[in-house]
Amino acid sequence: MSTGQDTNTESLPKAGYLLLLALSIFWGLNWPFMKIILSELPLWWFRASCVFVGGGALLAISAASGNRITFQLRELPAIAFCALFSFMGWHILSAHGVSLMPAGRAVIIAFTMPVWAALFSSMLLGERFNLSKVMGLVLGVAGLVVLIGDDVVALQKAPLGAAFMLAAAISWGFGTVLFKRGNWSLSVASNVAWQLILSGVPMVIMAMLLEPFPDLTQVSAKTYGALLYLYGFPMIFCQWAYFKTVRLFPASIAAAGILMVPVIGVFSSSVILSEPVGLQEIAALVLICAALVCVLVIPELMRARARSNAG
Repeated sequence: MSTGQDTNTESLPKAGYLLLLALSIFWGLNWPFMKIILSELPLWWFRASCVFVGGGALLAISAASGNRITFQLRELPAIAFCALFSFMGWHILSAHGVSLMPAGRAVIIAFTMPVWAALFSSMLLGERFNLSKVMGLVLGVAGLVVLIGDDVVALQKAPLGAAFMLAAAISWGFGTVLFKRGNWSLSVASNVAWQLILSGVPMVIMAMLLEPFPDLTQVSAKTYGALLYLYGFPMIFCQWAYFKTVRLFPASIAAAGILMVPVIGVFSSSVILSEPVGLQEIAALVLICAALVCVLVIPELMRARARSNAG
């Protein structure tokens, strides 16, 4: 997401870099903690609680920032349609994925999402599919092949988890393009807040149909701790911090910060969950991060150079 500003890097606030670092760390740590939670709590109830907590908090933050938080009724179908892919699809599919495979591997697949967003942007928005995007797609697919190729051949359980994670990444990418395509009257923060809240409605309905309400007295202290972390940091702090960093930094720097998330996710899962990290995981991680550079960082640097030359 571009800020539309040609900011001199030397003038950027040092506190902003700390905020970007915190954002990357807290989002990366999200994955092993989510794995812990899903070992005890039913998936639909857990994810419904996440989007309501995150959406409510972001709506409050948006209101406190002076943004309008009520949408026009005509926008409801479009907001709900975006929410179906950006949040309901992402949250449910990624939760299924991480429950079926190591969290470190899941986060690598999850962060192919900007690659799919670039592909859908070319298809639906008419954006040019240039060399850097082609390279990003090739590198992203190569990372997936390295990560799950052996499991697909052996028909092990992991491909099902990988399929859910890949579907989650594609869903997020498609939802992002739908959001870019819309003509919204709300601020980004208010719009995202409502998407989170609206996606929670069908999640609660599905939870009531598919799962018993969890017996919270049987939940371990470890899971409660992980749940509090997930609510407080990825769902509340990171929602605020993301929009703050987008305002503070050129898009290329904000996008580069995202590269740290899968790295932290992989190695924190190794530390917290004792998941093995071998050459296969490291090679896939390098390829996916290279793909993110191609689709997030390089195009923004080229746009910044073009603006500078035009000026």
